[in-house]
Amino acid sequence: MVEWFNELVSTGVGLIWGNDNWLIMNNPWYGLLVFVLIGAGIYFTIASRFIQIRHFTHMWGLLRTSGQGRKDGGISSFEALMTSLAARVGTGNLAGVAIAIYIGGPGAVFWMWITALVGMSTSFVESTLAQAYKVPHNDNVYRGGPAYYIQRGLGQRWMAIFFSVCLLIAFGLAFNGVQSNTIAQATHEAFGIPTWMTGAVLVALVAPVVFGGLRSVARVAGKVVPIMAIMYIVLALFIIVTNITQFPAAIALIVKSAFGYEQAAGGVLGYGIAQAMINGIKRGLFSNEAGMGSAPNAAATAKSHPDHPAVQGFMQMLGVSIDTLIICTATASIIILSGVVNPDVEQEGIQLTQLALSQYVGDWGAIFVAIAIFFFSFTSIIANYSYGESNLEFISGEKSAKVAIMVFRFMVLAMVFIGAIASLPAIWNFADLSMGLMALTNLIAIVLLSPVALRILRDYERQVKEGKTPEQIKFDPDKFIKLKNEVNRDAWSD
Repeated sequence: MVEWFNELVSTGVGLIWGNDNWLIMNNPWYGLLVFVLIGAGIYFTIASRFIQIRHFTHMWGLLRTSGQGRKDGGISSFEALMTSLAARVGTGNLAGVAIAIYIGGPGAVFWMWITALVGMSTSFVESTLAQAYKVPHNDNVYRGGPAYYIQRGLGQRWMAIFFSVCLLIAFGLAFNGVQSNTIAQATHEAFGIPTWMTGAVLVALVAPVVFGGLRSVARVAGKVVPIMAIMYIVLALFIIVTNITQFPAAIALIVKSAFGYEQAAGGVLGYGIAQAMINGIKRGLFSNEAGMGSAPNAAATAKSHPDHPAVQGFMQMLGVSIDTLIICTATASIIILSGVVNPDVEQEGIQLTQLALSQYVGDWGAIFVAIAIFFFSFTSIIANYSYGESNLEFISGEKSAKVAIMVFRFMVLAMVFIGAIASLPAIWNFADLSMGLMALTNLIAIVLLSPVALRILRDYERQVKEGKTPEQIKFDPDKFIKLKNEVNRDAWSD
């Protein structure tokens, strides 16, 4: 039965995500989710009139006021962004990029960039909807996300519960084990620390944060994520500047490989452009999570400034940009400039990144990567927990959720420790299946509700064009025929 179940899960993962041998499969639906995500992103890009290009400077400008708007101990727009970045920035940025380059060649990086540019519009739509349909809570931290806009906007509670259950399995539990496993392996490689000891330390660090609830997660993420991201980017810039004469050739290699002009660098499977494309897209989607339905859970918690749903849409677009266009590019630059990738030798993701960095800064390069992955993955664990808590509360209801949330917290801590000491491929495989199903559910919802998000965008653009200040820009549900009877009024009344 166990073997049969594992085969069934593997087949489901292949149908949804595809795999590295996807080209030999004679099934046009193999890797369905990859094509649906890209297709939805292209649709949202066109429907929004290339919002990620038109408003590229505007989304960065919103950072100036992103720390405002919080009141009564709530969460600011900046803290919501940092919470989503905490979940996004993790193994995908350090280990995932290395795997993409090793299997798909340098050209995979180009397709990661394209995926991010397209995904920014998807992220805007899902996060704007999450803000529009958010609900107040007695701890002054809003709740929302795909489960909420599926139930309120589409009137399909069963579909919303299905999404929440898939998220609890993938983000709430399994991926926390993946993150702790990555931390344990990296610290063992750099310092020789036993994995069980790393697991125990992680539990001790995670416990006070998760028992503090969503507000505690946002506060910690708001402090740790910017520091680690800036340190990592500065190190990458130092490596680029000190190797500036080689940098143009590295960029040229990425572009040429993306279109099959550098076959020798096409990865161990030798599929050229197609292999670079599929690996870049898959790793890019896994890293920036655009369309997955995870980041909207963080987006919904904020009291934005200006107080309009589109603001968190722009902020989460910014999150995709930071995650893939900046941090993933930093990792790719370090690896490609180092020249350590060898298609003839089996190389694992995080060890490859450590080896590449060591080429420039010596043995402490492996130590720095271990420290970076520790903090990136630690913040991913607490952000993943916050997504799980919000969806568990959605399923059980605010009044009866206390016991369920307490049990969930202990389950998260147990998974963190187990993940550190054991490799559980069957569980990780099942988590991939759950994440794929939750992403497909979310994509169906946001495509159906996209007219609402686009109307909200036009309302925001109109107010900005009229010259209104951030304090004057407001969201009035009565101006939207569909929203006036679906939005929670208490979330949008001053």
